[in-house]
Amino acid sequence: MPSIIVHGGAGAVVADADELRLGMRAAVSAGWAVLAAGGRALDAVEAAVRSLEDDPRFNAGRGSVLTEDGGVEMDASIMEGDRLACGAVAAVSRVANPVSLARRVLDDGRHVLLVGDGAHAFARAAGVAECDPATLVTERQRKRLSERRGATPGGTLPGTVGATALDRHGTVAAATSTGGTLGKRAGRVGDSALIGAGTYADSSLGGVSCTGDGEAIIRVVLARRALEYLKEADEPDYAAKVSVDLLVEEGRGEGGLIVVDWRGRIGYAHSTSLMPVGWMTPTLGAPALPF
Repeated sequence: MPSIIVHGGAGAVVADADELRLGMRAAVSAGWAVLAAGGRALDAVEAAVRSLEDDPRFNAGRGSVLTEDGGVEMDASIMEGDRLACGAVAAVSRVANPVSLARRVLDDGRHVLLVGDGAHAFARAAGVAECDPATLVTERQRKRLSERRGATPGGTLPGTVGATALDRHGTVAAATSTGGTLGKRAGRVGDSALIGAGTYADSSLGGVSCTGDGEAIIRVVLARRALEYLKEADEPDYAAKVSVDLLVEEGRGEGGLIVVDWRGRIGYAHSTSLMPVGWMTPTLGAPALPF
């Protein structure tokens, strides 16, 4: 049974929930349109994440949080679970949709992860349009950085976005994209670019996209561990909840994740006050947005 679940980032402000629902509905609908037409899970998760990258209310693409120097450096990854094919980019600043650049890395097949200037050079060679980095910076994020300066580093969770889906052919895919952590050092890379930490898909088990404290997620290799829990328990919600416990207790951080299993069942969990989520299955007439 095809299905898709999308998240808008652990650590979002509860007061913004109503506004975030608009973006989540659009993202779920974009991904579901691909699946409903018989399309591939890989295309569905890319479409859903692109929608959120284009929405300045989310910390990905345009609207990404700013580095301590006032710029944007974005990370993204995408994975297809039949072949364990994957692609990722990190510290990119001149591409409006990092998830699509990560998809090009996957399709090219030569490498898995490209960063910084190397990723930009690959984008030019692959015909991916570049943008002025200034167009990715929003006034809202300038204000947040201004308020942040002078405060103790750390403590601000990223609003990473992500999606995972199962298509009617039985293929699972997952994708994740982020601007990172507000006020981060230039060159910092979190979990969203790392296969196994922020993103993982295996069509025999399921797919995972994570969000939260990137350093903590990396420490426990959260996405891959979540699929191990799913294999043991055969219950997506349980796997998600145990994974969040692992993140908090062993990773020493906060966050959340979404899961879809090989049957199309979905699960999610988070330790933060809010993590916008939405999903769609053939039995639903509209995206479910339980936040």
